[in-house]
Amino acid sequence: MTDADLDETDRAIVNAFQGGFPVVQRPFEPAAHALRSQGVDVDASTLVARVRRMVEAGTLSRFGALINAEAIGGHATLVAMHAPESRFEEVAETVNAHREVAHNYEREHPHLNMWFVVSVAERDRAAEVLAEIEAETGQETYDLPKQQEFRVEAKFPVEGPLEETDIDLSHLGPNPSPTDAETLTPAQRDLVVEIQGGLPVSETPYRDVADEIGQDAEWVVETIRQFNVEGKVRRVGVVPNHYALGYSENGMTVWNVPDEVVSEVGPEVASLDFVTHCYERPRHDGVWPYNFFAMTHGRSEAESEARVQQVRDVMAEHWDVGTDDWDTLFSTRILKKTGIRLDERADANTEDARETEQHA
Repeated sequence: MTDADLDETDRAIVNAFQGGFPVVQRPFEPAAHALRSQGVDVDASTLVARVRRMVEAGTLSRFGALINAEAIGGHATLVAMHAPESRFEEVAETVNAHREVAHNYEREHPHLNMWFVVSVAERDRAAEVLAEIEAETGQETYDLPKQQEFRVEAKFPVEGPLEETDIDLSHLGPNPSPTDAETLTPAQRDLVVEIQGGLPVSETPYRDVADEIGQDAEWVVETIRQFNVEGKVRRVGVVPNHYALGYSENGMTVWNVPDEVVSEVGPEVASLDFVTHCYERPRHDGVWPYNFFAMTHGRSEAESEARVQQVRDVMAEHWDVGTDDWDTLFSTRILKKTGIRLDERADANTEDARETEQHA
């Protein structure tokens, strides 16, 4: 199912619930009520059926909680490297063979044409993985860990009802206070592993999760809300497959922003609703002069170019942007996309694991 296959009700659902879905025992009932208040005639059972159908068709990647892997534990970093054209497929196969490589993209750049994410349970392991890749491929890697995060909010509206109006019903759930806990309990670890790929699309998704992990349904609701306020869960809602919705232009804009204005520029670029990821990352002298990354997505080349120009306009309000101070790297091919291995990172960050490590 593509963008063209969605009717007006489907479009309203996609636009309304990319975040802020209620965390209550029967969440589709208040969600459907909120849609009806916006003129979308749908009841809870129909809403469940439509979300399930879009998940099964691949229009939605999943329904559920978007977990902040960094807050759960472990470490992830973005890595760039050069793969010679004559050996590109061989190098890609070698890189992708490492289970710690979660995503890998071919991007348009005269030198750094391979970009991948390394996700590990222990930070020191990242350097070991990069050393192994360098030894196996004979190519240097350039580690680009996140230094400041300004935005991670990949939302993809479609033309139709509620295109400019998402619905935030997260206030309907419990309202816990954040804790300072740095580790997960074994029960919390089980919950993370169970929901990392999505929630069941049913009228009682949290109760279904509780049954799977042997917990009380109210505890699941309270813990997911606790994770939400602590930043372990970024949001709960439908997660679109942006390719199915027509967002085919994936542009990574990179900028050589003067260090003294990065903290001012970051929040302003992040406020642009079409910017899905926005970070400060390190430069690499002589190879990579850029320290600011802003990911944009567009449904056409013209839309993508217009959005990049808007980012440039924001930049220009803070410093004199030269031609050589920025670039846009479009992805030309997905080489690997398996997702972050949250189970391993959560395992390493549970109380039992930490206690065993401390007493070893």
